[in-house]
Amino acid sequence: MNRPLILISNDDGYQAKGIRCLVDMVKDLGNIIVCAPEGPRSGFACAFSATKPLTITLREEQPGVQIWSCSGTPVDCVKMALHDIVPRRPDLVLGGINHGDNGSVNTHYSGTMGVVMEGCMKYIPSVAYSLCDHHDDADFEPLRPYIEKYTRLVLSQGLPKGVCLNINFPLLAEGDSDYRGVKVCRMAFGTWSNEVTKCHHPRGYDYYWMVGHYENDEPEAEDTDNWALNHGYVAITPTHMDVTAYEAIPQIKKWETA
Repeated sequence: MNRPLILISNDDGYQAKGIRCLVDMVKDLGNIIVCAPEGPRSGFACAFSATKPLTITLREEQPGVQIWSCSGTPVDCVKMALHDIVPRRPDLVLGGINHGDNGSVNTHYSGTMGVVMEGCMKYIPSVAYSLCDHHDDADFEPLRPYIEKYTRLVLSQGLPKGVCLNINFPLLAEGDSDYRGVKVCRMAFGTWSNEVTKCHHPRGYDYYWMVGHYENDEPEAEDTDNWALNHGYVAITPTHMDVTAYEAIPQIKKWETA
C-alpha cells in the first residue's frame, strides 16, 4: 500500500515494444497499471471519444502490474483508467516509450503527449518518453538509466502545477553506447510541408495519405529540443498546460476600449 502507483499509456498500442520496455524499466519503482489503446493511435493528440462507446479489457496481470487495453484514444485510456481501473489516485502518469520523437510542433499532434497532458490537467505529475526511432523493434535499452533516474526524481520531487515533461531521446549513432548529455530546452519552431499525397484509385475516385516533411525553422538555436536531439543530447522540455500568450495581453487588452 505504501508503493507509488504509476499509470502508463501510449499511442502505439498496449502490445508495442516501447510501452512493454517502459513497464520493465519502472516496475521496481511502484505498482504499475497500464491502460493503452488496442492498436496504434499516433496523431490523436488530446482527442477523446465523444460520440461512441468505449470498452476496456484486462489483458495481463502479474504481481504489481496490470495491463488493460481500451478501444479509444490515448486520452480515453487515461480517463477510463482514472474512472474505472485504478484503486486510488496515481502518483505519476507516464506516456511512452513512443516509437518516434515528439519534439518541436509534434508536441501538439502527439497522442503520447495527450496522455501526459491529460494527467497534468488532473494535477498528477506526468512525463512523456519518446525515442527518435520509428521501428517496431527499436532498441530502448540505452534509455533505461535515464528513465529510471527521471521517474525517481519526479516521484520524489513532483512537478509544478500545470507543467508536464516531454523527454525525447536521439537515436544513438553507430558505435556509440551512450548519449552526449542532457539538455533542458525549449520547443523548437518548425513547420510541416507537403503534408498530403493525392492518389487515384482504379475504381475511379481519389484518395489521400497524410505524410509530410518536417523542417526545423531555427536549426542553429542551441536552446531548442531539435538542436539537442540533432547533436546527440537527451532533450527535456517542461511543457505548460496554460497556453495563454501573456506577452500579447497588453496589446490585445487595448481592444477592450477600441
